[in-house]
Amino acid sequence: MYAIVDIETTGGQPAQDRITEIAIFVHDGEKIIDQFSSLVNPGRQIPAFITQLTGITNDMVSDAPKFHEVARRIVEITEGCVFVAHNVRFDYSFLKKEFGDLGYNYSRKTLCTVRLSRSLIPGQPSYSLGKLCKNIGIPLEGRHRAAGDAHATTLLFDKLLKITQESEDLPHGQDTSHTLARVDALAPAGKKPSPKRVAAVAAAIKTALLPPLVSPELVASLPQATGVYYFHNEAGEIIYVGKSINIFKRIQQHFAIDVKSRKSLEFKNSIADITWELTGSELVALLYESHLIKHLKPAYNRAQRRSVFPAGIYLRTNEDGYKVLAYGRADARNMEIPIIALGNQYKAQGFLYHKVAKYNLCQKLCGLYKTQGPCFDYQVHRCQGACVGQEPPETYNARVDEAIDSIRYEHESFVVIGPGRTEQEKTIVLVENGYYRGFGYVDETFTARRIQDFRDAIKPYSDNKDTQQIIRQYLRTKRKGERVKVFA
Repeated sequence: MYAIVDIETTGGQPAQDRITEIAIFVHDGEKIIDQFSSLVNPGRQIPAFITQLTGITNDMVSDAPKFHEVARRIVEITEGCVFVAHNVRFDYSFLKKEFGDLGYNYSRKTLCTVRLSRSLIPGQPSYSLGKLCKNIGIPLEGRHRAAGDAHATTLLFDKLLKITQESEDLPHGQDTSHTLARVDALAPAGKKPSPKRVAAVAAAIKTALLPPLVSPELVASLPQATGVYYFHNEAGEIIYVGKSINIFKRIQQHFAIDVKSRKSLEFKNSIADITWELTGSELVALLYESHLIKHLKPAYNRAQRRSVFPAGIYLRTNEDGYKVLAYGRADARNMEIPIIALGNQYKAQGFLYHKVAKYNLCQKLCGLYKTQGPCFDYQVHRCQGACVGQEPPETYNARVDEAIDSIRYEHESFVVIGPGRTEQEKTIVLVENGYYRGFGYVDETFTARRIQDFRDAIKPYSDNKDTQQIIRQYLRTKRKGERVKVFA
C-alpha cells in the first residue's frame, strides 16, 4: 500500500513555515482505493508570493481546520503505507515537524518518485513534476495545489509500477524497461505484483534518503576512514567540502537529516557525485577542509569561506613599560605580525573588547577609549589605574600575558605527529613561533631532531584565525596514536 502525498506551505522551511493544504491518495499497487484532501489553517499569514504561486489566500484558510484537527485522519489513512511524494524529503519533513509540535513521532517508510523516475525513465530533460508529466503525457490539472499535484504524482507512480511490470512480461533479454509505448495496457487488475516490481519498489524505499543523482553503489563504496569529501554537481563542479573520521557514516548522516528548507532540498538534489581524499589524521582533515573551503569557495559551504584577514590584534610595549594590546588593519608592507588575524576591524575591535573585559585590562591602553585622562573603566572602578600610572607595569603586564595565552598556543613551536593514511605513514602538523606552517606525510621510520627537518617535510599552508582555532581546540583533547613534540 502506498500513500501518495503532496502539501502546500507558507514557505520552504519546515522549522518556521506551516502547511496550508494537504492531499493524500492511497494506491494499492493497481489503483486508487482511498483519498483525503483539505485546506489547513496555518495559524499565520500566507505571504503574497506564495498566494501568487498556489492561489491559496488567507481568506481561503481562515475557516479551514488547523493541523491538529486533521492529524488523526492523516495518521489513519497513511497507516501501513509507504509514504510517496515527488521530492519526498520536503513533504515528509514538513509532516514530521507538524506532528512533532503535537508531541507525536510520525514515522513511515518513504519513496521518492523523482529518484524512481530517474531510474526507470532516464534521459529526461527535467524531473520536476510539471515538466516530467508534460514530457511523458501525464495530465496535470491544478498545478501547485495539493490535490492536483498529488493526483499527478499518483498517475506517475502508477506508470512507474507498470514499467517494472512491462520489463517482467517481455521476452528475456529484450531491453525495453524504459519504453512507455505499451505501459497502459500492462499489469491487468488483480495480477500479483511481479518480482521485478517488488525489487524496484524495495530498492526505491531503501534509497529514498539518497539524492536522486547518487547511486547506492557509490555510497556503498565510500571509505570508513578519516579524510575530506567533495560533493559534485552534474557539471562536475565541487559544491560542498566536508570532513569526518568516518566518511561513509558522515555522508549517510548528511542524507538522513530532514530537509530544513527548499535550499537544503536543492542542495541534496544537485549532488551527482562524491569523491574523497583520505588524511589519516583528524587534525589534518580539519585543517585541509578549512584550506579547501577558502580556496574553492564551494556554493554550499558557508563557514570558513573567508580567505583574507585584513585586521588583527597586535602586541606592543609603550614608553612606560606597559604591554599594549591594540587592534588595527593588517598591512602587507608592515613586518609586524598580529597575534591573531581577523576578518575586519570591527571584528578585531569586538574581540579586543571581550579580552579587556575578561582580563580586566585598560580600555585606554588598548585604544578603545580616547581620552587625555583616565579611562572610563577607571572612573567606575573596573580599571586598576594603568592608564594613569597607578598600577605597576609588572602586575598589569601579567594580565596581558594571560590574555595573550588565551589566544596563542601553549608552546611557541611544536609538531603534532599523528596517524597516516596507511600503517607505514605518519602525519605531521607544524606550528613554529606561534604560527601554523602546514602539514605533510612522512614514512613511519622518519626521525627528526631539528625543527628544520619537519619544515622540509611539510607542504606550507596559510595561518589564519580559523586554523589557530582548529589547532587550539584540537590540542585540548589527547587522541590515541598522536603525540606532540615541543621545541624550545
